[in-house]
Amino acid sequence: MNLPLDQFSKILGDKSVIRNASEMDAYMKEWRGRVVGKSPCVLLPQTTEQVSAIVKICAAQKIALVPQGGNNGLVGAGVPTTDNSMITLSLKRMNKIRVLDADDFSMIAEAGCILTVAKEAAALQSRLLAMTLASEGSASIGGLIATNAGGSYTLRYGNMREQVLGLEAVMADGSVVSELRSLRKNNSGYDLKQLLIGSEGTLGIITAARLKLLPKPNLVEAALVALPDVKSAITALGVLREATADRLSAFELMPRLAIDSAVRFLNKREPFDKTYPWYALVETHDSGGSGTLEKALEILFGKNLALDATVAQNQAQHRAFWNLREGIVEAQKSLGASLKHDLAAPVGRIAELIEKGSAVVEKTIPGTRIYAFGHAGDGNIHFNLSPPEGMSKEAFLAKREEMAARLNDLVLALGGSISAEHGIGRFYRDEFLRTGDPLQIALMRKIKAAFDPQNILNPGVLL
Repeated sequence: MNLPLDQFSKILGDKSVIRNASEMDAYMKEWRGRVVGKSPCVLLPQTTEQVSAIVKICAAQKIALVPQGGNNGLVGAGVPTTDNSMITLSLKRMNKIRVLDADDFSMIAEAGCILTVAKEAAALQSRLLAMTLASEGSASIGGLIATNAGGSYTLRYGNMREQVLGLEAVMADGSVVSELRSLRKNNSGYDLKQLLIGSEGTLGIITAARLKLLPKPNLVEAALVALPDVKSAITALGVLREATADRLSAFELMPRLAIDSAVRFLNKREPFDKTYPWYALVETHDSGGSGTLEKALEILFGKNLALDATVAQNQAQHRAFWNLREGIVEAQKSLGASLKHDLAAPVGRIAELIEKGSAVVEKTIPGTRIYAFGHAGDGNIHFNLSPPEGMSKEAFLAKREEMAARLNDLVLALGGSISAEHGIGRFYRDEFLRTGDPLQIALMRKIKAAFDPQNILNPGVLL
């Protein structure tokens, strides 16, 4: 590839054009090590104008680009392919908070701004940016928007899409679409930002966003609830939503195996004196007095839905509950290789998904250890699997495609989705094209062709 390096250096400066292999290494690796890409260079712009200038050059010479945020995605959309055919465009230096308007309940953050930084800035103004997930200390705003990230608060506040009021993005020809007005209502034409949200960098490069803020709740309560089975858990979810007047912000479902692994491998504290089949971490946000959650839990016990419960008495205990939930993925690593599936089903069919999914797994690889956990409040179950004792990593991973196909067919038969919140990327593209509605895929391809006729923005991702 004959790269216009002099032009890139003129735009960015030599230090922002990386070609040294050791310096590029961190940008090439999918964070779990599943794939290592190869790129002729990494570009590090600091402004939207620089991104625009770079894309204009690439468009003129038909050079492909892969936009990269925090590089902690789970579908391979943020790293280049292995054929050295695309430039990596890292947005991590575009990390400013341009505006924080507490009176307007909004902020403008650049694509490389880390979620934790944005949340802390909002909190200082008594505002809430209603997005939380385990990777928020490294996840960037641009990446979260490009994947339409979910997380633990989707139950009450919605996905990342619901937090976005406006976007600034660079199109495939280098032009800049800037719609950062703080508008809650605007029915003048197509809402183009909705196409860019969740497009995984294939339609445009997001450079900034105006985000919706909410009043910071002055009372946050959390509890761990022990449950006999998944069916009871889903019934309990509905009861809690009613009993709290829908102030329930999180309902995280966890099997005993997940708790056991966190206690065993991460030295987490056992939450109860006894062990139980299933657990739910629940959290409420309120502006009134305390006691709402405890009263709601009393209703669960009255209906024989809960076996035990403990309410966090202080911030440390509250954090400990969440550390237990967020430690599941790390704890699972101690069991070796894993197969991960980001599934979604209608909430009322979660019990069926877990029961039938477990049967599918057992039939495919007998003895597999099943971690079916996640955001049950919005129907999102992470169906993560660890190998049976004694099975080699190679033999287990060789079943990846067969296992995914069987679970995907099941979840679609239940009216669900093969990708709840992680996206499609490169890893799940073939399964998406196999299982997706042909008409919808055809329409998506027409949209892609209209936005990016030369296919230079993240080729090979999604479609």
